[in-house]
Amino acid sequence: MKFLAIIQARCGSSRLPSKVLKDLCGKTALERVIERAAQSRYVDEVMVATTLNPEDVPIVNLVSGLGMRVFAGSSTDVLDRYYQAAKIIQPEYVIRITADCPVFDAWILDDAIEKLKPDTDYMAAVSETLADGLDLEIMRFPVLERAWEEARLASEREHVTMYIKNNPEFFQIQNYESTLGNLHDERWTIDEPEDYEFIKKIYEHFYSVQQQDFHSKDILQYLEAHPEIRQINQGFIRNEGLLISLKNDKVVR
Repeated sequence: MKFLAIIQARCGSSRLPSKVLKDLCGKTALERVIERAAQSRYVDEVMVATTLNPEDVPIVNLVSGLGMRVFAGSSTDVLDRYYQAAKIIQPEYVIRITADCPVFDAWILDDAIEKLKPDTDYMAAVSETLADGLDLEIMRFPVLERAWEEARLASEREHVTMYIKNNPEFFQIQNYESTLGNLHDERWTIDEPEDYEFIKKIYEHFYSVQQQDFHSKDILQYLEAHPEIRQINQGFIRNEGLLISLKNDKVVR
């Protein structure tokens, strides 16, 4: 297998509990991420990686009910969870997606894959020109394995690719630039109640006009025409969870 997409999902969010199971026009946010990732022309399989916590049993039931592969692992060592899930298949590349991104755009993923250089170990929007919620990361399986073996900091175990970013001298890192302009200030993720209200507005609009296969450029056009929607979830800090992890970092292995 060449490209395996792994969606990390859990219910234990402090700011918006069970956010991945929130309804978006008749399906959960997690289902929306799954179906949008599956639209990729290059992804061979989409898998979900959740935790062994009892609160995440609904995720296991949901995904298995869809006939998809689901892996349950550590709730704190997300790097281990990702590696153990990927090790089952050992693809050439692992694509990391998070379940709080229900407007994930497979068109952007495919564009990134087409631009992936033969010697690239890790590709991501390092320059953060993608909207918060369109994030994607592509890494070679042996690179994920090396990170799993060598990462020692708590932040590197919690945030799957942090070890790679912290050690650029070991890896060939390729930046992916947004083809839609710099979208750094756009917040299209679900992390706060206001984010959910924002994403609901997006889905309700496109489903009301029978445009269920909408993409990032369509969202931008909608927001330009309705700037009040963009204001719903303004003012939150990007990557707040990572900043908290770095502040409280320590050696754990």
